Amino acid sequence: MNHRAVDSNAPRDRAADRPSIATTPVPRAAPDHSEACPLSIHDMTVAYHRRPVLWDVDYAAPEGQLVGIVGPNGAGKSTLLKACLGLIPLASGSVRFYGKTYQQARRLVGYVPQRESVDWDFPASALDVVTMGRYGRIPWCLPPGRKQKQAALRCLEQVGMADFARRQISKLSGGQQQRVFLARALAQEAQVYLMDEPFSGVDAATEAAIVTLLRELRARGRTVLVVHHDLQTVPEYFDHVVLLNMRIVAAGPTATVFTRENLQKTYGGRLTLLDQAADAVARAGRT
Repeated sequence: MNHRAVDSNAPRDRAADRPSIATTPVPRAAPDHSEACPLSIHDMTVAYHRRPVLWDVDYAAPEGQLVGIVGPNGAGKSTLLKACLGLIPLASGSVRFYGKTYQQARRLVGYVPQRESVDWDFPASALDVVTMGRYGRIPWCLPPGRKQKQAALRCLEQVGMADFARRQISKLSGGQQQRVFLARALAQEAQVYLMDEPFSGVDAATEAAIVTLLRELRARGRTVLVVHHDLQTVPEYFDHVVLLNMRIVAAGPTATVFTRENLQKTYGGRLTLLDQAADAVARAGRT
């Protein structure tokens, strides 16, 4: 079950659902696009049927940080991750991981897709799925050996799913399926992780397990970018935030970027949770 087998490349963002974007981008310091940067996006534009979905995105992810990608429905958040992975072609611009293309740096990059984009009827067990994350470390044309399967099982243990290793993935709950895909990403032993709404539709226990895992990855110096929709938890979960609505409205440390003013520019005043988000920002500032 590689990315091509399980990840849908169909565009999720629809023009009809797209909210208006801020007409004047917030001034930002120029990103550092050096070869030391975990993920460098330079002047990226992505279009579906000649209609721009992402426009002139320029961003450099900080090393060893948890980065939340936040924006309204149709803003291009999932498209951004897929374009970085080469699942969607660029109209212009470039993407580099530590100065290399994705094809050159594939072993350095882990990906957790949206659950909705996965074919859960694919005939594979939880252990099979996680073992696929080890394929980059297996010589060409050789099946996974005991060493690789043991490594995959350890990753399942990390996310509390070792007891379900032989369970077919379609028989797992939504939260359990998400944990399996997190374990697959861990099995890659990547330096950079891209996660597309890993908290969506999971129970409280799984959400807490994901947060713990993200913090463990950060403690090991990994860089993690997460598409996230719950504004109230952004200050608690993420060190940096990218506010996206077709283009980057603001990006930087959560404490300085995740403000009511920037949220207003990102969501165009149509967000009913702005007050709650503002309260979350205020609480974070008092801790």
